[in-house]
Amino acid sequence: MRDRLGEHAGPEKGDLTGPNPVDRGKYGSKIHLITERSGLPISVGISGANLHDSQALIPLVKGIPPIRSRRGRRRRKPGKLHADKGYDYAHLRRWLRGRGITHRIARKGVESSQRLGRHRWTIERTMAWLAGCRRLHRRYERKADHFLAFTSIACTLICYRRLAK
Repeated sequence: MRDRLGEHAGPEKGDLTGPNPVDRGKYGSKIHLITERSGLPISVGISGANLHDSQALIPLVKGIPPIRSRRGRRRRKPGKLHADKGYDYAHLRRWLRGRGITHRIARKGVESSQRLGRHRWTIERTMAWLAGCRRLHRRYERKADHFLAFTSIACTLICYRRLAK
């Protein structure tokens, strides 16, 4: 289809979108997030709604910036990582162990989700803070870079509000 200037119209859905398996196949995006213990975002990423969560773990952990400490070298990795049953794969456990990260991943069919909820609520709270940003509630941008930039700005605002208290 051509527009009135004779040029081709852009893509209909945008980059990094996919049919959502739980929302009648509507196209959408997921926000993947790693936070520190109190809920401040450390690493953020986006993907299509049809991408499995486990595929986003390695890029998120690699995307953690160096953290300055009062003494010694900068830390490039978290000490411990808590995750839900969606990340229960042997290759992810091996990868985390190889990087020296202690993992606490709930096992499918063995552990109940109740025990992991003690640590999981900080992520859920941070995701609720992100959902409060109107620009992120529904994706208006077609370019994935723009949506990721708005997500990063929202994470920066969350950090600023938490640290300004």
